[in-house]
Amino acid sequence: MGLMSSTFLRAFIVRLFLTIVSNVNAQTKVFNVMSYGAVADGKTDNTKSFLSAWNDACEWRGEGTVLVPSGTYQLGAINFKGVCNGKMVFNVDGTIKAPPYSPGDDRWIVFNHVNDLIVTGNGVFDGQGATAWPHNSCDQSLNCKPLPPSLYFQNVTNALVKNITSINSKQFHFIINGSTNVSMSSLNIRAPSDSRNTDGIHVGNSNNIHISQSTIGTGDDCISLGPGSKSVVITDVNCGPGHGISVGSLGRYAGEEDVIGIYVKNCNLTGTTNGLRIKTWASPQSLLAYNLTYKNIHMDNVQNPIFIDQKYCPNSLCQSQGSSQVQIELVKFINIMGTSSSLVAVDLKCSKSKPCKGIELNNIHLDYNGEGPSTATCSNVNQISYQNEVVPSCT
Repeated sequence: MGLMSSTFLRAFIVRLFLTIVSNVNAQTKVFNVMSYGAVADGKTDNTKSFLSAWNDACEWRGEGTVLVPSGTYQLGAINFKGVCNGKMVFNVDGTIKAPPYSPGDDRWIVFNHVNDLIVTGNGVFDGQGATAWPHNSCDQSLNCKPLPPSLYFQNVTNALVKNITSINSKQFHFIINGSTNVSMSSLNIRAPSDSRNTDGIHVGNSNNIHISQSTIGTGDDCISLGPGSKSVVITDVNCGPGHGISVGSLGRYAGEEDVIGIYVKNCNLTGTTNGLRIKTWASPQSLLAYNLTYKNIHMDNVQNPIFIDQKYCPNSLCQSQGSSQVQIELVKFINIMGTSSSLVAVDLKCSKSKPCKGIELNNIHLDYNGEGPSTATCSNVNQISYQNEVVPSCT
């Protein structure tokens, strides 16, 4: 064999070896929390066991799966950190239970700086919210300390959250913040209707978020889209009880980012205290809420079905700071059907200094559950258009 042939053979063998090693490393490996000492008795603190399983899976150069088998596991505050060496799967088949509320609690479960993440399984996250709700003082102070949310996705990219149940969060069930390309589907989110600030899913400062095929019933917004929410698509969500699907609140703090490109389609709202709501503070903070579309929405006994509130104040402690500086522009309500529990089915209370622009009401058919037809009221709205309007128009 000549020198050239030998060189090629050696190079081929090296490439083959590297390919085999690469394929081996790309394989999935399961890291069962029981192998790390987790105890499924609903009482033992399993925080160290879960974190050890996560850290080993994160180091695996392939797809690392953290498996939580059937059973009930108590889990304290935990931060699942990246950056990991491969795709991460957090597979929950059991019930993960938060500890009772303790003053000073900040967050419960955090996924932080993780790329290629899947959170799935048929399991349950139980936030033990009943231990915390009596400590919610936000109706007494605008600067109250928020209670801890259940699952917090911070700086996460390319994530899928699917098939899981979240019940009785102390505060929000899910928060998506500073994240990109996150898909959430087939979720079951539940909390009592009188549990304050238990939003189902809250999005902020995040881009390309998809929420679909989920059932959400809480004591606050089913879905809330805060400052910096961009390219968010919400489809096939059943909401109720709760406060509806909301953009905002916006304009409370300096430096908030615009909300751009929200698309809500094929959703059902039942018995909620609001339907499709955009809420901004009457404050000097300036930003834009632009290109929002709501299409094919069915409402059953919903109070305030279509509601823009630019003097939002969650309690009597607010002091008027003038007119909202949040510009609401290009908002389409298309094919909104069903029944309203309030006489005013369309209520557009826009800012005097920043009137709403480009509002479209197309095929709005909302019957009042009481006597007589539903009505509409508008203030400070420029460039409003109507098509096939059943609810009386307002100008």
